[in-house]
Amino acid sequence: MISQWLEGLAASMVYLGRLTHIEAGSWEGPLRLLVYLMIADYVMGVLAALKAKQLSGHAMLWEAIRKGGVLSVVCIAAQLDQLLGGGQAPVFRNLAIYFYAGREGLALIEHFGAIGVPWPPAIRNALRQLQKGKDKK
Repeated sequence: MISQWLEGLAASMVYLGRLTHIEAGSWEGPLRLLVYLMIADYVMGVLAALKAKQLSGHAMLWEAIRKGGVLSVVCIAAQLDQLLGGGQAPVFRNLAIYFYAGREGLALIEHFGAIGVPWPPAIRNALRQLQKGKDKK
């Protein structure tokens, strides 16, 4: 049962990753960072829930759906860049990526804290600044 669920999740992640790569543009720094943060956040969230004995398949499903929604917003922002500027400068795409990267990073810090792993203050502060800077825009 669990192995089938994990296979389905893996196939869905590959599909979403490929779709995002096609629709959101090149697979360079910002997009790669966002996807790595999303994967790490998901895995660490599962581990934190296991440690707290609060693992819920329903919550895991909705978290995966939420991450798919984030990737959809990034794709829409990339298409907006194409429409308004011919894709020369991915302003909206990068704005969306940085906003969500900050959110994912802060969630990741919380999950690591839940399992007892501290983060270096410089990284924690950088993620907070990334989130605050994008909230102002």
